[in-house]
Amino acid sequence: MNAIVDSRTMDPKKLIKGATGDWEVIIGMEIHAQVTSKSKLFSGASTEFGGEPNDHVSLVDAAMPGMLPVINEECVRQAIRTGLGLKAQVNLRSTFDRKNYFYPDLPQGYQISQYKSPIVGEGEVVVDLPESGGQITVGIERLHLEQDAGKSLHDQHPTMSFVDLNRSGVALMEIVSKPDMRSSEEARAYVTKLRTILRYLGTCDGDMEKGNLRADVNVSVRRPGEPFGTRCEIKNVNSIRFIGQAIEVEARRQIGILEDGGVIDQETRLFDPGRGETRSMRSKEEAHDYRYFPDPDLLPLEFDQGYVDDLAQHLPELPDAKKARFIADYGLTPYDAGVLVAEQDQAAYYEAVAKGRDGKAAANWVINELFGRLNKEGKDVTTSPVSPEQLGAIVDLIGENVISGKIAKDLFEIVWTEGGDPRQIVESRGMKQVTDTGAIEAAVDAVIAANPDKVEQAKAKPTMIGWFVGQVMKQSGGKANPQAVNEILKAKLGI
Repeated sequence: MNAIVDSRTMDPKKLIKGATGDWEVIIGMEIHAQVTSKSKLFSGASTEFGGEPNDHVSLVDAAMPGMLPVINEECVRQAIRTGLGLKAQVNLRSTFDRKNYFYPDLPQGYQISQYKSPIVGEGEVVVDLPESGGQITVGIERLHLEQDAGKSLHDQHPTMSFVDLNRSGVALMEIVSKPDMRSSEEARAYVTKLRTILRYLGTCDGDMEKGNLRADVNVSVRRPGEPFGTRCEIKNVNSIRFIGQAIEVEARRQIGILEDGGVIDQETRLFDPGRGETRSMRSKEEAHDYRYFPDPDLLPLEFDQGYVDDLAQHLPELPDAKKARFIADYGLTPYDAGVLVAEQDQAAYYEAVAKGRDGKAAANWVINELFGRLNKEGKDVTTSPVSPEQLGAIVDLIGENVISGKIAKDLFEIVWTEGGDPRQIVESRGMKQVTDTGAIEAAVDAVIAANPDKVEQAKAKPTMIGWFVGQVMKQSGGKANPQAVNEILKAKLGI
């Protein structure tokens, strides 16, 4: 991160105002993503979440003498598939190294990781920026496999800490970005997009609450156009919101020090969301501090290009490709397509509604009505009371002019709370819109007769017609065809 090479063009809007001028924040990230697999990286112990402490621990995980690691091929497959999803170079030969450090929940006294020869090399992620608009491309430096440590429990006893080794040996993919982000918004959008890709691939569930996706955030600041400054690493941030907050706080801290004439110490820090501050954890180690050397118990990991090509052929449609297809096939805006493909379940729900129908109308109902209601009630599409078939039927009834948009919202509410077939509900409850021009004309005449003063105003100011439309719709209980009401009113008022 201290290199001077910089591929990004400076955006003045992203600069931070300091007391002595503008500053630019430089952000890179190391994402630790737990590999979706039933067993650990080098043992057959279960990776299931939530077991009793030390319930999922093999002799290998506990580092018993003479126990040798054996690579889990499923974890290798998942790492390759992730590399392909990141448009990255997959290395046909990689090696495992020992990263030596002492910690109570690391029973071996070292972590098996990859250092000089990772399984995946350079790639990239295209990131949409919903708040400020536009896109950025974040470079991927590498992806390597490594084993997770256990967990120290400090709140179980007044004088002792306990150790739970259930996570010990669980496979992680460490995905290292280049220092290509220039704001907390870009960093949050990058993690969101990366998590979406991993979920589509099925290589990590991205559940940050369970610790299955964690971020180490590297932050430095500099004057625009100057070389990169000294970075600090904020360790183990476990929510996208906290990532944004931690970057803002740390950038301000560094700017304050530099403007006071101080220097930034390269160190590892922790973010305290309660206090809204970062605090020092330890001085930042360099690679030589870990005394990396090839693990003597593991042969180099080798596979051929045919193995990679076969995995590539069976990848699912990924978010960028799906978004492009939604725009082309359904005529959606890039924004709407982006919202719909953010989660696989959402995209599948939308496609089930849109199939054979007006794609834009389907998107409006899915995004505005359905997602709005789901968010309000803390649900997602997998627990939606309204099925794609039911929502599709509502869209059909509008398109066929059987019901108006207003009636459709009432119908949606009924289906949400009571269920049922939308067509049968419209029939049985008399919800069809009135298209009989004679009945509509009678309602228009009644409203005009009761409001002669408004008639004169409307002739002088044609936009007043909206008031008349509202009155006629009210009189018809929302059932009158709005288009017919408009046409008849214009004729009667001479507008």
